[in-house]
Amino acid sequence: MTRSTTMLKKVEEYLKYRRRLGYLLKIEGGLLEQFGAFADATGHRGALTVELALKWARLPEGSDRLYQARRLEIVRCFARHLSVSEPATQVPPRGMLGPAHRRNTPHIFSESELVALLAAAERLRPSGGLRPHTYVTLIGLLASTGLRISEALRLNRADANLHDNMLTIRETKFRKTRLVPLHLSAAEALRAYDATRNRVIRKAKDASFFLSDQGRRLPYSTVQGTFRRLSDSLQINAEGRRRPRLHDLRHTFACRRIELWYDAGVDLYHAVSALSVYLGHAKVSDTYWYLTATPSLLARAAKRFESFIGTTSREANP
Repeated sequence: MTRSTTMLKKVEEYLKYRRRLGYLLKIEGGLLEQFGAFADATGHRGALTVELALKWARLPEGSDRLYQARRLEIVRCFARHLSVSEPATQVPPRGMLGPAHRRNTPHIFSESELVALLAAAERLRPSGGLRPHTYVTLIGLLASTGLRISEALRLNRADANLHDNMLTIRETKFRKTRLVPLHLSAAEALRAYDATRNRVIRKAKDASFFLSDQGRRLPYSTVQGTFRRLSDSLQINAEGRRRPRLHDLRHTFACRRIELWYDAGVDLYHAVSALSVYLGHAKVSDTYWYLTATPSLLARAAKRFESFIGTTSREANP
């Protein structure tokens, strides 16, 4: 790159390079393009500096500190890339504006809450339409498979092999396609919905597996709003904290799966790797992000540890 190259041009070349590697960079890419436009609008020329990065990261004035730290972290990754070809590039130190990531404590749904949630979805109007069936089946699928809501909403009818109890999840995060085996009960629920959908919607306007009463694919915003209203009606808010998210069903699935493996005496060292593949994670550390230290999970872990200590003591003192 030459000194006359604009910052926005450098950003565009960087994003093109990263996307060729398989990264989508939807949000990060948009923010970086804003950074490039900002740098050019201020008349900045030459190498990226820490001062420039900080000026942009702190916008808008008075914004949340975590948001500012995240903006700076995005520029930091870009700066590290630039520094290879532009040695004069200044890479902002890590954590300069504090931590860029914060894990919001997820709501782990109890079995009774899930039952109540499905019952509330079954009461959705119109009672004779497809909507109640859609939300009961969609929420049930999320809870029983841990799919991302985006994956469930992008699922097409051709992707659901209900004869072999298998879903094909295409081109999701990291542009990966994976197979998701279904429990027999989940497959049966999908078959029942498939039959109901075909009976109620004679001429679908979309190939989506989950349809609205108008025969179209469900928008995320609509599903999110309906889920929030259902949760609010049941007062599911975890001791006054923020309302549950659709994504919390994915957290719940991961925790419940580990609990079941504890109860079955499964070797978790290898099982978690399988769970990571099932959830579509790029690395197993992403799966651990979904595990929450609930009393139920901790009790099982403590019991497993006590058993291990007891076995070790007997072997040491025969």
